[in-house]
Amino acid sequence: MRRLLLSVFCFVAYYWSENPKPVNLELFEIGEYPGRDHSGQLFFVLGLCILVLSAILLFILHMRTTVSDDAIFIDGILSARKVRIYLKGISSAKKIRLKPSIFNRPVYNLHNRGRIRFYTYGNEAVELTTNDGLVYRIGTQRPDELLNVIESAMAEKKLPDEFSFSNSL
Repeated sequence: MRRLLLSVFCFVAYYWSENPKPVNLELFEIGEYPGRDHSGQLFFVLGLCILVLSAILLFILHMRTTVSDDAIFIDGILSARKVRIYLKGISSAKKIRLKPSIFNRPVYNLHNRGRIRFYTYGNEAVELTTNDGLVYRIGTQRPDELLNVIESAMAEKKLPDEFSFSNSL
């Protein structure tokens, strides 16, 4: 959403540079564009680049959550550390709803107010509480499936080799 607003700003700036007529509003007046050169085309190219980048980022894997027999592994993009949460140390697991907001930013291993958050997209998450009192919030697009897999692994049922969940923006 932020990238879309930035690209709209670039297209408006391009339009204003190509049509440099003054705009008269009731409260204030916007004058002409200062230069008559073709520097406004830079805004158009920048707006297109932002849109193309946003389209490419839709297909990039941002976070991978893997549940094995004894632990949950969370991998981030590029150089992020792999996080391991042992299933033996988890006291409770539940599905929660996050506050819906367009300003939720993707986070990986963010320690804030006694919670450790892993979030890329969506309004639902799985909240894990450890025996030590740490709270892990793992945002996912399929929270019901992740919760079922974690609960079955905690109940010491034998799982197939690995379950894997991928999140993308």
